[in-house]
Amino acid sequence: MAITAAQVKELREMTGAGMMDAKKALTETDGDMEAAVDWLRTKGLAKAAKKSGRTAAEGLVAVQVQGGTGVAVEVNAETDFVAKNADFQDMVGKIAAAALGASDTVALADAEVDGKKVSDIITDKIATIGENMTLRRMVKIEGGQVVTYVHNAAAPNMGQIGVLVAMTGGDEVFGRQVAMHIAAANPAALNSDALDPAVIEKERQVQIDIARESGKPDAVIEKMIEGRMKKYLAEITLLGQQFVVNPDITVEQAAKEAGAEITGFVRLQVGEGIEKKEEDFAAEVAKVAQG
Repeated sequence: MAITAAQVKELREMTGAGMMDAKKALTETDGDMEAAVDWLRTKGLAKAAKKSGRTAAEGLVAVQVQGGTGVAVEVNAETDFVAKNADFQDMVGKIAAAALGASDTVALADAEVDGKKVSDIITDKIATIGENMTLRRMVKIEGGQVVTYVHNAAAPNMGQIGVLVAMTGGDEVFGRQVAMHIAAANPAALNSDALDPAVIEKERQVQIDIARESGKPDAVIEKMIEGRMKKYLAEITLLGQQFVVNPDITVEQAAKEAGAEITGFVRLQVGEGIEKKEEDFAAEVAKVAQG
């Protein structure tokens, strides 16, 4: 029998399953709605969909490099426990490798790994492991060479913070030092030119307001603002920051001494920007007791 769009819509609303999964379930069960629900549950797809509303703020960032191209990918799960799961780690590693050939997260979700779409692989893993998971971000970078560093590594090339440094000249040892610096210092941009002008202007206005409170002459205030903005930009840009390996010099000076030019960087940290729902222990126990 022909499966209608209305039937697919009804089954999706009942189970939260994806459109193609709902259509396949109805096709496999000749349009029997109850049987289709059971089919989805058997495959773990309805179960996976019900978990999709839960916050996934843990997980892993994985990095991969091929030639002069590097990519960092964040795949989230609900708990840190899953990040230590070998099956989850294997999945994240394969997704990161596939990301080298993808343009963005949409293309990556549609890419195939071992003959299966990445989006379907994640759905299957949700059903198997029992936690919501999301392919959150991927960022690519290119350069003469790309050096990686992973902080709090859970497995090779994946951990809580993943860093890529693109540069020309220099060697891998220096590149790794810079990557470690980025992991620790978390610069906002490579240099002032790469910063959002709105961010700079907002800080300038703050400094103007602070300086005017001093009651000093305009000429003095102007110099105060100039000095404070210079300090601010040095603190938040990679090239202006004091190098963690040698705080007596900036990263830019260290690069010159190493015969390198840093052309870009990527820093991804698991869960950054995701609002985690906090529950106290008593509330958690009460929720479990209520079923």
